[in-house]
Amino acid sequence: MKQDPYNLIITGVGGQGNVMAYRLLGSVLVTKGFSVTLGETFGAAQRGGSVMSHLRISRRSSWSPQIPAFGADVITALEPVEGLRVLAQYGNPRCLFLSNTHPIYPVNVIKGEDDYPSLEDMSTQARSLTPHVTFIDATEQARSLGNPILANMILLGALCGTGRLPVEGRDFQEALKARLPADQVACNMEAIDRGMTEVCR
Repeated sequence: MKQDPYNLIITGVGGQGNVMAYRLLGSVLVTKGFSVTLGETFGAAQRGGSVMSHLRISRRSSWSPQIPAFGADVITALEPVEGLRVLAQYGNPRCLFLSNTHPIYPVNVIKGEDDYPSLEDMSTQARSLTPHVTFIDATEQARSLGNPILANMILLGALCGTGRLPVEGRDFQEALKARLPADQVACNMEAIDRGMTEVCR
């Protein structure tokens, strides 16, 4: 990581496991000797509301929990439109944008009052803000493992696979054991490994 602090955002909507993912990653980075400052922003205190989590990673010191505008080094999105909103506010030409392709339709789209953009349009918009754009269908990959909620772990694995962080898939084993029932650790590790494969293949 060339930047210090290195600024990472994980975003999505409530119920996707956003908070679990960023706290897990923060814990792993702390065990590797980094100072990690965490911050959360909730657009609505209910399932389906916007969720944005900030991680500021440093070898030197703690930082304020909120990443400044246009200051993100990585944005990882569990929901693509939420990701684009965050990219417009925090992205820059060096920023990596890593996003799930699976949509969570807002109420106005479900009611037919608005349209949801196509993947092609979202890709074009993202690439107008940064050339470093990767979309993967994390939800479909998670379904193939038996549980769509594992999309958050697929994306964590994909993030590891980019090489942007000093973290490998196996680093999550102990952190998962500390947070999950024993019978859930293996499937979460499999999802992380799957995400790494998706990016590295």
